Amino acid sequence: MNDHETYESLAAVYAVGALDGDDLARFEAHLAEGCERCETIVRESRDVLTGMALAATAAVPPPAVKAALQARIDAATRPARAARRGWLAWAAATAAVVALAVMLASGVVASRYEKQLGQMAREMGRERERLQAQEASLRAQVAVMELLRDPATRVVELRSPSGTPATARMIWNDKAGGQLLVANLPPAPSGKAYELWALGGGAPRPAGLFNVDAEGRAAHKVDAAGEPPKGFAVTLEPAAGVPAPTGPIVMASK
Repeated sequence: MNDHETYESLAAVYAVGALDGDDLARFEAHLAEGCERCETIVRESRDVLTGMALAATAAVPPPAVKAALQARIDAATRPARAARRGWLAWAAATAAVVALAVMLASGVVASRYEKQLGQMAREMGRERERLQAQEASLRAQVAVMELLRDPATRVVELRSPSGTPATARMIWNDKAGGQLLVANLPPAPSGKAYELWALGGGAPRPAGLFNVDAEGRAAHKVDAAGEPPKGFAVTLEPAAGVPAPTGPIVMASK
């Protein structure tokens, strides 16, 4: 090891305040001479240790660091004939501190990548939801086109009784069923859902639950069952649905 490699080894120990005696005086004199390399090592080592202290989860240094530093303190109190063993203990402490610095720096890098991966996962989730909504919309449009080919298909308009801009169209065929297309309807409150009802021939019959997207749109498929309906209505009900209307009427056909 050349003289400057020795100073570089001292720098890591100096950064944690574990340097004393002749080594401390010699290293500080070296810093006073303006060694940029050693100043950089000291600064980077302190930055890493400061980051560890400010981290949300405390990083526990390896047991080897404490043991090596304690060995160096013990060596300083032994007779001069033990100086060689003290030097080896000090070298072990230096290596342990450097290893700790590398470990902590790696943890910072890993944390940054983890945040980036989390952001990417959220963006992919939003894109997947957008594509699924587009696919559902295309399927509904195809189903509507198929229904409209039959002259027996009728279009039933539903409007809000309170005059809000929410509207819907039921493309209905007595044999094939229908597609409800909703626009400008606000999302249902938490724990609630919109329920469609088939009207005519006695009590309203439940025709399925649906919710809207962020833009207030929805496409809801309805199977043909029972007596052909004369009209339709939408009410706001508990999320699990109910067998008979209990909530306010949101939209209804004339």
